Amino acid sequence: MKRLLFLLTVIFSIVVLVACTANEDAGQEPDEGENATEPGDDGTGESTDDGTADGKVLRLNNGIEPTSLDPSIGFDAVSWDPLNNLMEGLTRLDQEHRAGPGAAEKWDISDDGLIYTFYLREDATWSNGDPVVAEDFVYAWKYMLDPETASPAAFLGYFIEGAEAYNSGEGTADDVAVRAVDDKTLEVTLAAPTGFFLDVLTNPAFFPINHQVAQDNPNWHAEAETFVGNGPFKLESWDHDVEMVFAKNENYWDADAVKLDQVHFAMVNDTNTQYQMFESGDLDTASIPPELSDQLIEGDNVFIGPYGGLEFFRFNVTMEPFQNAKIRQAFSYAINRDDIAQYVVKNGVEPAYGYISPGFTSPTGSDFRDANGDLVAFDPDLAKQLLAEGMEEEGYDELPEVTLTYNTSDTNKAVAEALQSMFLENLGVEVTLENMEWGVFTEAQQNLELQFSRSSFINDYNDPVNFLESFITDSYMNRTGFSSEAYDELIANGKSETDEEQRWQYLYDAEKMLAEEMIATPVRYYNTVVLEADGVEGILRHPVGYFDLKFADKN
Repeated sequence: MKRLLFLLTVIFSIVVLVACTANEDAGQEPDEGENATEPGDDGTGESTDDGTADGKVLRLNNGIEPTSLDPSIGFDAVSWDPLNNLMEGLTRLDQEHRAGPGAAEKWDISDDGLIYTFYLREDATWSNGDPVVAEDFVYAWKYMLDPETASPAAFLGYFIEGAEAYNSGEGTADDVAVRAVDDKTLEVTLAAPTGFFLDVLTNPAFFPINHQVAQDNPNWHAEAETFVGNGPFKLESWDHDVEMVFAKNENYWDADAVKLDQVHFAMVNDTNTQYQMFESGDLDTASIPPELSDQLIEGDNVFIGPYGGLEFFRFNVTMEPFQNAKIRQAFSYAINRDDIAQYVVKNGVEPAYGYISPGFTSPTGSDFRDANGDLVAFDPDLAKQLLAEGMEEEGYDELPEVTLTYNTSDTNKAVAEALQSMFLENLGVEVTLENMEWGVFTEAQQNLELQFSRSSFINDYNDPVNFLESFITDSYMNRTGFSSEAYDELIANGKSETDEEQRWQYLYDAEKMLAEEMIATPVRYYNTVVLEADGVEGILRHPVGYFDLKFADKN
């Protein structure tokens, strides 16, 4: 009977949400390296007048305004997706989702795995006609690592020798081991062998910056009139918070491969509104609103694919009552992840019983998720027991008030309301819900002002250490107050160990420690579910990475 009441409550909440449209934030959330959109919101979503005077025009939806088109600052999905089509790094994810040649046509790696020498394409050119040179990468990477830049992506540069010291204020820019050998040759020395370094370089944080343009105008990235990129498209116009228009970049080295003439990005932050725009022909792709999943998910115009990411909730271990591990575990055991996936989020998402999403293949050929098994579970009886034990340890007669905070979105609201019902039913705890707009939310979470808060993570590169490193001491991504020398050591070894099987064992152990400490509880994995209009083809949606329009077409 309780289960039935819960499901009816969830269904009622979703029906109410259907009535809310343009004023609700819906699903494209720029979270952490985090990358992150709601499942299906891969940054695409618009439709087109295929045969107009503008040529082939694809109309997509970015959800909201990019945080920044400065590649060192726009460290989230709503920035990454535009950036990945306006710019290009040394490597680029290819059609097989592997790191292949980008602005660099080839590279050499020293026998000890420490020195990478990249050879830039002779015809790699900026959208303003300038040649792309090695100094553009030197400038961009040192700018990212400059403490004054305060780049949220700077930690990704720590693989490079001298980078962490410079970023932390203990070294200088000259200590960063990246140098231009000549205009078309870049040499990078790593702090330790890193077998996945080429994958790391596909992240937009490592895109070049035209150093001459940036030196003349530090705000070069803020308007279409001054933006300079080196990717398949150029930024033709930008009506902030309304629309971006991309045009084919004729100066791109591989311009012959680009079929589209224009890409229009709307900024519609509501799942129902963007679906209505798709139905009316104003968008070429759209995500499926959860309440329509059952009737639309089997359609011929639906793309379904894996997407490396996780929705989870952080406990602030510096705030009561979540300084107590048993209380954190109690809240985790009270969550029925199957119900959230099946009845709330829908669209074929999978419940998460670990932190690392499926799709990472170990050196022995097994999937990381299969090898490490289920680390969390739904167990209401154990949840009640742990809550009682934790309260006794803390001397609580009553549990301090608990507030769950989420960033504004219709799907986020539905998930939060489901959790609220579960905590009341399975723990007898009344949890208050609070929503915040994205900018306020992320700052408050970063400053450890939120007691219990929603998070999502979309992988920055194709290795499981990427998520796990988020929780090392003082990481920008930590946002829980958690600190453990043992965990930090596991992650350090998980980056530098040259024996791949041993390296993965460190990562298995690190994930298990996260589950034991329960500083965050996983809820569900992301996937990509996208409606596509007839004639749309060739959009690359990487399981780990950023959507790519280089080969997209509209017939």
